[in-house]
Amino acid sequence: MKKKERFDKVIEYFTHAMPVAETELEYTNPYELIVAVILSAQCTDKRVNLITPGFFESFPDVFSLAGAEQDQIFKLIKSCSYPNNKARHLHGMARMLVDRFEGIVPDNMEELQQLPGVGRKTANVILSVAYQKPAMAVDTHVFRVAARIGLTSRAKNPYQTEMQLIQYIPEEKIPLAHHWLILHGRYVCTARNPGCNKCGISHLCSYYGENLT
Repeated sequence: MKKKERFDKVIEYFTHAMPVAETELEYTNPYELIVAVILSAQCTDKRVNLITPGFFESFPDVFSLAGAEQDQIFKLIKSCSYPNNKARHLHGMARMLVDRFEGIVPDNMEELQQLPGVGRKTANVILSVAYQKPAMAVDTHVFRVAARIGLTSRAKNPYQTEMQLIQYIPEEKIPLAHHWLILHGRYVCTARNPGCNKCGISHLCSYYGENLT
């Protein structure tokens, strides 16, 4: 199967099977989203969603977070992974937003990546989810699932995966496709025991065709 044909059929499947696909992080504005995404690094969305209600009660906006002590932040997020680093990143991120961006979360890649704790993946999530821009964030699920299905080939890192995916996915579908691949990887195409028996695209999948047929 040619790559474009595989992309077209995968997109067609998810368009009908998962017409609504959204982040599972709970947030109400770009400030809350960027906090949640920073916390979610190597941590489950479920855990983050347990932390953020109390966090946002203490720090309801970027200005209150910028004025906090790092120890205060740490105490609220200590149940997530790498709380020391994340407390430092959150504090630095808030201070920079206040000092350089008037407290507004930027809507472009260059400025977002200036913020502490914000790499390309996090920036793409903000652009896609908060600002509905055609940005493809590549996390471990997207990296794994795209390669397994055969949407990417020989991609050595998330950036190469991102570039291959956006080459074939229509711009208006990119924000949805990001969530399609994440949710498919989280609940069906899991890392250790992929659920090929319940997968609606196994007939399109390189991994399935090479290993299980």
